[in-house]
Amino acid sequence: MRGFNLDGSTPRTPVLIADDLRKSYGKRPALRGLSFALEPGRVLGFLGPNGAGKTTAIRILTTILEPDKGNFSVDGIGSDQPKLVRGRIGVLPESLGLPKHVTALEYLVFYGGLYGLPPNESKASALRLLDDVGLRKRARSLIGSYSRGMRQRLGIARSLINDPAVVFLDEPTLGLDPRGQQDLLALVNRIARDRNVGVVLCSHALSEVETVCDDVVILSLGQVVAKGSVSDVIAQARGNAKRGAGVRIQVPPESTADALERLDGLAFVKAVEAQSDRSGWLRVDLEETQDPGADLRNGNKALSELLAGSVPVMSFETRGGRLGDVFLQLTEGVGG
Repeated sequence: MRGFNLDGSTPRTPVLIADDLRKSYGKRPALRGLSFALEPGRVLGFLGPNGAGKTTAIRILTTILEPDKGNFSVDGIGSDQPKLVRGRIGVLPESLGLPKHVTALEYLVFYGGLYGLPPNESKASALRLLDDVGLRKRARSLIGSYSRGMRQRLGIARSLINDPAVVFLDEPTLGLDPRGQQDLLALVNRIARDRNVGVVLCSHALSEVETVCDDVVILSLGQVVAKGSVSDVIAQARGNAKRGAGVRIQVPPESTADALERLDGLAFVKAVEAQSDRSGWLRVDLEETQDPGADLRNGNKALSELLAGSVPVMSFETRGGRLGDVFLQLTEGVGG
């Protein structure tokens, strides 16, 4: 099975392969045939609304649950050998319980010992990891004195103590401020590239996935509705959607009525409406066409119409051009 890098680069042997994974709870199917591959050095965004099957899939891939059908492998080790699989993965769960009254160094040395590392080797590895995640100067500080961001960094270090082939990160930026989120995502990207590991990133923040991930798997009601590189998934979704998806235009809230009047009735505008939050954003539905450039041209016409009427334009964007738009499109009404 080949990886997702459709950008012309040479595919490498995947470090994680899932093949037709299925799981039901009683009569309710939670996972309906999950298949994908992840190459080393790449970050895979694992997405889906609540109830999509993400948690079930991650629990299977981290050997907590057994699938009803299908199999997977990590670094060439089959899922029929869960103990060996656990030795080749690292996990940062969403709710990370950390002891408060030990130092970060003591914590990592302890985990290194659990993986069979001799004390000296475990300590050396722990110090290297703390350096990698930017915590070397606080190595001997009690974990209870750490900020939320520092604890997340320590959790990432712990997930790497056994030199895994695949790392699973569940909502790693949850609760962090914007700067903390940015720094942690940069760390995730650096880990994948520098250590040549495959990273599976679960996040509800679609902008994060679009920023840091190379590939994406989108689940809805247990089914895979899209997979591939982020750019390809966006392009495919736009190609499969009806032309004329439309644009969004923001004007000053006090100019909303004037903008609606200027745009309503234009030949290429099917419908226009203002958002209810009085932010000045207008949803403009454009006529359907087979021309992939028509949305932008007609959007420019709409802008020209507003400017000709002295309506200020604060922002403009095409709909369906970002991962968030694709996610909403692909996860609506899937199942059965």
